Amino acid sequence: MEKLTVKKWCSLMLLIAMFTIAGCGGGSKASGGADGPVTIALSPWPGWYMWYLAEEKGFFEKHGVQVKLEFFPVYSDSLQALATGKVDANSQTLSDTLAPISKGIPLKAVLVNDNSFGGDAIVSKANINSIAELKGKTVATELGTVDHLLLLTALAENGMKESDINYVNMTVNDAGPAFISGKTEASVLWEPFQTIAVKEGKGKVLFSSKDTPGLIPDLLVFREKVVKERPEEVQKIVDAWFDAVAYFQEHQEEAISLLAKKAETSPEDFKLGMDSIKLFSVEDNLHAFEKRDEYTSLEYTAGKTAAFLKGLDMVDDIKDVSVMFDSQFIKNTAAGK
Repeated sequence: MEKLTVKKWCSLMLLIAMFTIAGCGGGSKASGGADGPVTIALSPWPGWYMWYLAEEKGFFEKHGVQVKLEFFPVYSDSLQALATGKVDANSQTLSDTLAPISKGIPLKAVLVNDNSFGGDAIVSKANINSIAELKGKTVATELGTVDHLLLLTALAENGMKESDINYVNMTVNDAGPAFISGKTEASVLWEPFQTIAVKEGKGKVLFSSKDTPGLIPDLLVFREKVVKERPEEVQKIVDAWFDAVAYFQEHQEEAISLLAKKAETSPEDFKLGMDSIKLFSVEDNLHAFEKRDEYTSLEYTAGKTAAFLKGLDMVDDIKDVSVMFDSQFIKNTAAGK
Protein backbone atom coordinates (compact mmCIF):
# COMPACT_ATOMS: atom_id res chain seq x y z
CA MET A 1 0.00 0.00 0.00
CA GLU A 2 1.49 3.32 -0.99
CA LYS A 3 0.38 6.22 1.26
CA LEU A 4 -2.91 4.94 2.70
CA THR A 5 -3.01 1.44 1.22
CA VAL A 6 -1.91 -1.47 -1.00
CA LYS A 7 -3.14 -4.35 1.04
CA LYS A 8 -2.78 -6.95 -1.66
CA TRP A 9 -0.17 -8.97 -3.59
CA CYS A 10 2.20 -7.40 -6.09
CA SER A 11 2.24 -10.56 -8.18
CA LEU A 12 1.65 -14.29 -7.93
CA MET A 13 5.23 -15.14 -8.84
CA LEU A 14 6.61 -12.89 -6.13
CA LEU A 15 4.44 -14.62 -3.56
CA ILE A 16 5.34 -18.12 -4.66
CA ALA A 17 9.02 -17.27 -4.49
CA MET A 18 8.54 -15.58 -1.14
CA PHE A 19 6.69 -18.48 0.44
CA THR A 20 9.05 -21.08 -0.98
CA ILE A 21 12.03 -19.27 0.52
CA ALA A 22 10.19 -18.84 3.81
CA GLY A 23 9.40 -22.50 3.98
CA CYS A 24 13.08 -23.36 3.79
CA GLY A 25 14.37 -21.16 6.56
CA GLY A 26 13.75 -20.04 10.10
CA GLY A 27 13.47 -16.58 11.61
CA SER A 28 15.90 -13.74 11.16
CA LYS A 29 17.78 -11.44 13.48
CA ALA A 30 15.25 -8.72 12.71
CA SER A 31 12.55 -10.69 14.49
CA GLY A 32 12.55 -10.28 18.25
CA GLY A 33 14.17 -13.18 20.07
CA ALA A 34 12.82 -14.70 23.26
CA ASP A 35 14.12 -11.72 25.24
CA GLY A 36 13.67 -8.95 22.65
CA PRO A 37 10.61 -6.89 21.80
CA VAL A 38 7.79 -8.47 19.83
CA THR A 39 7.93 -7.00 16.33
CA ILE A 40 4.61 -6.16 14.67
CA ALA A 41 4.47 -5.08 11.03
CA LEU A 42 1.79 -2.75 9.73
CA SER A 43 0.96 -0.95 6.51
CA PRO A 44 -1.12 2.06 5.42
CA TRP A 45 -4.60 0.73 6.02
CA PRO A 46 -6.75 3.01 8.26
CA GLY A 47 -7.47 0.44 10.97
CA TRP A 48 -3.86 -0.62 11.35
CA TYR A 49 -2.72 2.85 12.38
CA MET A 50 -4.43 2.04 15.68
CA TRP A 51 -1.21 0.28 16.66
CA TYR A 52 0.39 3.71 16.85
CA LEU A 53 -2.32 4.81 19.27
CA ALA A 54 -1.46 1.83 21.49
CA GLU A 55 2.17 2.90 21.35
CA GLU A 56 1.66 6.65 21.79
CA LYS A 57 -0.76 6.27 24.71
CA GLY A 58 1.43 3.78 26.56
CA PHE A 59 -0.89 0.79 26.41
CA PHE A 60 1.94 -1.65 25.64
CA GLU A 61 3.81 -0.28 28.64
CA LYS A 62 0.66 -0.49 30.76
CA HIS A 63 0.44 -4.22 30.07
CA GLY A 64 4.15 -4.80 30.53
CA VAL A 65 5.06 -5.89 27.03
CA GLN A 66 7.83 -4.60 24.77
CA VAL A 67 6.66 -4.05 21.21
CA LYS A 68 8.49 -2.72 18.18
CA LEU A 69 6.24 -1.50 15.36
CA GLU A 70 7.69 -1.94 11.87
CA PHE A 71 6.00 0.21 9.22
CA PHE A 72 5.96 -1.02 5.60
CA PRO A 73 4.80 1.58 3.04
CA VAL A 74 4.30 -1.28 0.56
CA TYR A 75 1.90 -3.86 1.98
CA SER A 76 3.31 -6.85 0.11
CA ASP A 77 6.67 -6.21 1.81
CA SER A 78 5.01 -6.78 5.19
CA LEU A 79 3.66 -10.12 3.97
CA GLN A 80 7.15 -11.15 2.94
CA ALA A 81 8.60 -9.98 6.26
CA LEU A 82 6.19 -12.21 8.19
CA ALA A 83 6.62 -15.21 5.89
CA THR A 84 10.41 -15.05 6.14
CA GLY A 85 10.48 -14.46 9.90
CA LYS A 86 11.79 -10.89 9.82
CA VAL A 87 8.89 -9.85 12.04
CA ASP A 88 6.88 -11.77 14.64
CA ALA A 89 3.45 -10.58 13.53
CA ASN A 90 1.71 -8.61 10.82
CA SER A 91 -1.65 -6.94 10.31
CA GLN A 92 -2.96 -8.37 7.05
CA THR A 93 -6.09 -9.56 5.29
CA LEU A 94 -7.53 -13.02 5.72
CA SER A 95 -7.09 -13.74 2.01
CA ASP A 96 -3.39 -12.88 2.13
CA THR A 97 -2.94 -15.30 5.03
CA LEU A 98 -4.21 -18.27 3.01
CA ALA A 99 -1.32 -18.48 0.53
CA PRO A 100 1.43 -18.99 3.15
CA ILE A 101 -0.80 -21.43 5.03
CA SER A 102 -1.21 -23.44 1.82
CA LYS A 103 2.58 -23.43 1.43
CA GLY A 104 3.07 -24.94 4.88
CA ILE A 105 4.10 -21.76 6.70
CA PRO A 106 2.52 -22.02 10.18
CA LEU A 107 0.67 -18.81 11.04
CA LYS A 108 -2.00 -17.98 13.61
CA ALA A 109 -4.61 -15.24 13.38
CA VAL A 110 -5.30 -14.14 16.96
CA LEU A 111 -7.33 -10.96 16.50
CA VAL A 112 -9.69 -9.29 14.04
CA ASN A 113 -8.60 -5.65 13.78
CA ASP A 114 -11.49 -4.58 11.58
CA ASN A 115 -13.68 -5.42 8.64
CA SER A 116 -13.77 -3.40 5.46
CA PHE A 117 -17.14 -1.63 5.56
CA GLY A 118 -17.19 0.39 2.38
CA GLY A 119 -13.41 0.69 2.13
CA ASP A 120 -13.38 -1.61 -0.91
CA ALA A 121 -15.81 -0.77 -3.72
CA ILE A 122 -16.78 -0.98 -7.36
CA VAL A 123 -16.53 2.60 -8.61
CA SER A 124 -18.39 3.25 -11.87
CA LYS A 125 -19.13 6.12 -14.19
CA ALA A 126 -22.16 8.18 -13.16
CA ASN A 127 -24.34 6.85 -16.00
CA ILE A 128 -24.09 3.25 -14.76
CA ASN A 129 -26.85 2.63 -12.26
CA SER A 130 -26.65 -1.08 -11.46
CA ILE A 131 -24.34 -4.09 -11.52
CA ALA A 132 -26.42 -5.45 -14.42
CA GLU A 133 -25.42 -2.39 -16.45
CA LEU A 134 -21.78 -3.45 -16.23
CA LYS A 135 -22.48 -6.09 -18.89
CA GLY A 136 -20.05 -5.58 -21.74
CA LYS A 137 -18.29 -2.76 -19.89
CA THR A 138 -14.56 -2.57 -19.15
CA VAL A 139 -13.93 -3.25 -15.45
CA ALA A 140 -10.48 -3.35 -13.86
CA THR A 141 -9.12 -4.79 -10.64
CA GLU A 142 -6.20 -6.99 -9.62
CA LEU A 143 -6.53 -10.73 -10.21
CA GLY A 144 -6.83 -12.81 -7.06
CA THR A 145 -7.22 -9.95 -4.61
CA VAL A 146 -10.10 -9.47 -2.20
CA ASP A 147 -11.39 -6.77 -4.54
CA HIS A 148 -11.50 -9.31 -7.37
CA LEU A 149 -13.52 -11.52 -5.02
CA LEU A 150 -15.77 -8.54 -4.24
CA LEU A 151 -16.38 -8.03 -7.97
CA LEU A 152 -17.22 -11.69 -8.58
CA THR A 153 -19.53 -11.68 -5.55
CA ALA A 154 -21.40 -8.62 -6.85
CA LEU A 155 -21.73 -10.21 -10.30
CA ALA A 156 -22.95 -13.52 -8.87
CA GLU A 157 -25.56 -11.78 -6.73
CA ASN A 158 -26.93 -10.30 -9.96
CA GLY A 159 -26.89 -13.53 -11.96
CA MET A 160 -23.73 -12.61 -13.88
CA LYS A 161 -20.26 -14.04 -14.46
CA GLU A 162 -16.89 -12.49 -15.14
CA SER A 163 -17.33 -13.35 -18.82
CA ASP A 164 -20.29 -10.94 -18.93
CA ILE A 165 -17.91 -7.99 -18.51
CA ASN A 166 -14.67 -6.97 -20.19
CA TYR A 167 -12.44 -7.77 -17.22
CA VAL A 168 -8.95 -6.22 -17.15
CA ASN A 169 -6.31 -7.40 -14.67
CA MET A 170 -4.77 -4.22 -13.29
CA THR A 171 -3.16 -3.20 -9.97
CA VAL A 172 -4.93 -0.56 -7.90
CA ASN A 173 -2.16 1.90 -8.69
CA ASP A 174 -3.14 1.58 -12.37
CA ALA A 175 -6.86 0.84 -12.05
CA GLY A 176 -7.59 4.12 -10.26
CA PRO A 177 -5.88 6.38 -12.81
CA ALA A 178 -7.34 4.27 -15.65
CA PHE A 179 -10.83 5.00 -14.35
CA ILE A 180 -10.11 8.70 -13.91
CA SER A 181 -8.76 8.98 -17.46
CA GLY A 182 -11.76 7.12 -18.90
CA LYS A 183 -9.90 3.96 -19.93
CA THR A 184 -12.24 1.86 -17.78
CA GLU A 185 -15.93 2.30 -17.13
CA ALA A 186 -15.56 0.84 -13.66
CA SER A 187 -12.70 -0.15 -11.37
CA VAL A 188 -12.69 -2.01 -8.07
CA LEU A 189 -10.62 0.01 -5.63
CA TRP A 190 -9.82 0.41 -1.95
CA GLU A 191 -9.20 3.55 0.06
CA PRO A 192 -7.89 6.11 -0.58
CA PHE A 193 -7.89 5.26 -4.32
CA GLN A 194 -11.66 4.78 -4.15
CA THR A 195 -12.39 8.30 -2.91
CA ILE A 196 -9.89 9.84 -5.33
CA ALA A 197 -11.53 8.01 -8.25
CA VAL A 198 -14.99 9.18 -7.25
CA LYS A 199 -13.85 12.80 -6.92
CA GLU A 200 -11.48 13.09 -9.86
CA GLY A 201 -13.16 10.59 -12.18
CA LYS A 202 -16.66 11.91 -11.58
CA GLY A 203 -17.70 8.44 -10.53
CA LYS A 204 -19.85 6.83 -7.88
CA VAL A 205 -19.80 3.79 -5.63
CA LEU A 206 -21.90 1.10 -7.30
CA PHE A 207 -21.26 -1.74 -4.84
CA SER A 208 -19.03 -1.96 -1.77
CA SER A 209 -17.93 -4.12 1.12
CA LYS A 210 -20.84 -2.62 3.06
CA ASP A 211 -23.00 -4.94 0.94
CA THR A 212 -20.98 -8.02 1.96
CA PRO A 213 -20.39 -7.88 5.74
CA GLY A 214 -17.52 -10.15 6.80
CA LEU A 215 -16.11 -10.75 3.32
CA ILE A 216 -12.93 -8.71 3.92
CA PRO A 217 -11.58 -9.09 7.47
CA ASP A 218 -8.23 -7.61 8.57
CA LEU A 219 -6.32 -9.66 11.11
CA LEU A 220 -3.35 -9.67 13.48
CA VAL A 221 -1.38 -12.72 12.36
CA PHE A 222 1.56 -14.21 14.30
CA ARG A 223 4.09 -16.80 13.35
CA GLU A 224 2.97 -19.95 15.17
CA LYS A 225 6.33 -20.31 16.91
CA VAL A 226 5.87 -16.95 18.61
CA VAL A 227 2.39 -17.88 19.81
CA LYS A 228 3.73 -21.11 21.33
CA GLU A 229 6.85 -19.64 22.89
CA ARG A 230 5.54 -16.21 24.00
CA PRO A 231 1.81 -16.59 24.72
CA GLU A 232 1.82 -14.18 27.68
CA GLU A 233 3.21 -11.40 25.49
CA VAL A 234 0.72 -12.14 22.72
CA GLN A 235 -2.08 -11.85 25.28
CA LYS A 236 -0.77 -8.49 26.52
CA ILE A 237 -0.62 -7.19 22.94
CA VAL A 238 -4.22 -8.23 22.32
CA ASP A 239 -5.29 -6.48 25.52
CA ALA A 240 -3.34 -3.34 24.58
CA TRP A 241 -5.09 -3.29 21.20
CA PHE A 242 -8.51 -3.15 22.82
CA ASP A 243 -7.34 -0.38 25.14
CA ALA A 244 -6.39 1.58 22.01
CA VAL A 245 -9.78 0.91 20.40
CA ALA A 246 -11.55 2.09 23.55
CA TYR A 247 -9.41 5.23 23.68
CA PHE A 248 -10.15 5.95 20.02
CA GLN A 249 -13.87 5.67 20.59
CA GLU A 250 -13.77 7.96 23.63
CA HIS A 251 -11.35 10.56 22.20
CA GLN A 252 -11.96 10.42 18.45
CA GLU A 253 -10.98 13.97 17.55
CA GLU A 254 -7.66 13.74 19.39
CA ALA A 255 -6.93 10.23 18.11
CA ILE A 256 -7.76 11.08 14.49
CA SER A 257 -5.48 14.11 14.65
CA LEU A 258 -2.63 11.99 16.02
CA LEU A 259 -3.08 9.16 13.55
CA ALA A 260 -3.54 11.47 10.56
CA LYS A 261 -0.01 12.76 11.21
CA LYS A 262 1.27 9.19 11.21
CA ALA A 263 -0.55 8.59 7.92
CA GLU A 264 0.72 11.88 6.48
CA THR A 265 -2.78 12.99 5.56
CA SER A 266 -5.40 15.42 6.81
CA PRO A 267 -7.66 14.59 9.76
CA GLU A 268 -10.63 14.92 7.40
CA ASP A 269 -9.27 12.37 4.93
CA PHE A 270 -8.17 10.04 7.70
CA LYS A 271 -11.66 10.14 9.19
CA LEU A 272 -13.06 9.17 5.78
CA GLY A 273 -10.80 6.14 5.87
CA MET A 274 -11.90 5.20 9.38
CA ASP A 275 -15.55 5.60 8.36
CA SER A 276 -14.97 2.96 5.66
CA ILE A 277 -14.11 0.23 8.18
CA LYS A 278 -15.66 -1.31 11.26
CA LEU A 279 -13.29 -1.64 14.21
CA PHE A 280 -14.01 -4.92 15.97
CA SER A 281 -14.82 -5.06 19.67
CA VAL A 282 -14.08 -8.06 21.90
CA GLU A 283 -17.66 -9.21 21.35
CA ASP A 284 -17.32 -8.82 17.57
CA ASN A 285 -14.17 -10.94 17.73
CA LEU A 286 -15.83 -13.69 19.74
CA HIS A 287 -18.62 -13.78 17.16
CA ALA A 288 -16.14 -13.85 14.26
CA PHE A 289 -14.18 -16.78 15.67
CA GLU A 290 -17.35 -18.87 16.02
CA LYS A 291 -18.13 -21.45 13.35
CA ARG A 292 -21.18 -20.55 11.22
CA ASP A 293 -22.16 -20.82 7.57
CA GLU A 294 -22.00 -17.10 6.84
CA TYR A 295 -19.36 -14.51 6.00
CA THR A 296 -19.38 -13.08 9.52
CA SER A 297 -17.60 -16.31 10.56
CA LEU A 298 -13.86 -16.29 9.87
CA GLU A 299 -13.76 -20.00 9.18
CA TYR A 300 -16.57 -19.81 6.63
CA THR A 301 -15.01 -16.80 4.89
CA ALA A 302 -11.62 -18.52 4.85
CA GLY A 303 -13.11 -21.60 3.21
CA LYS A 304 -14.92 -19.61 0.54
CA THR A 305 -11.89 -17.41 -0.14
CA ALA A 306 -9.56 -20.42 -0.30
CA ALA A 307 -11.85 -22.03 -2.90
CA PHE A 308 -11.85 -18.78 -4.90
CA LEU A 309 -8.05 -18.55 -4.86
CA LYS A 310 -7.65 -22.27 -5.59
CA GLY A 311 -9.83 -21.79 -8.66
CA LEU A 312 -7.32 -19.22 -9.86
CA ASP A 313 -4.40 -21.56 -9.04
CA MET A 314 -3.14 -18.99 -6.53
CA VAL A 315 -3.10 -21.28 -3.48
CA ASP A 316 -2.63 -24.99 -2.90
CA ASP A 317 -5.24 -27.14 -1.19
CA ILE A 318 -5.85 -26.34 2.46
CA LYS A 319 -7.35 -29.39 4.14
CA ASP A 320 -8.52 -27.51 7.22
CA VAL A 321 -8.67 -23.69 7.24
CA SER A 322 -9.43 -23.70 10.97
CA VAL A 323 -5.72 -24.33 11.70
CA MET A 324 -5.00 -20.67 11.00
CA PHE A 325 -7.23 -19.35 13.78
CA ASP A 326 -6.40 -19.18 17.50
CA SER A 327 -9.19 -17.72 19.63
CA GLN A 328 -7.63 -18.34 23.06
CA PHE A 329 -6.43 -14.76 23.48
CA ILE A 330 -9.77 -13.19 22.58
CA LYS A 331 -11.51 -15.57 25.00
CA ASN A 332 -9.06 -14.64 27.75
CA THR A 333 -9.66 -10.94 27.14
CA ALA A 334 -13.42 -11.48 27.26
CA ALA A 335 -13.05 -13.40 30.52
CA GLY A 336 -10.90 -10.65 32.00
CA LYS A 337 -7.86 -12.88 32.38
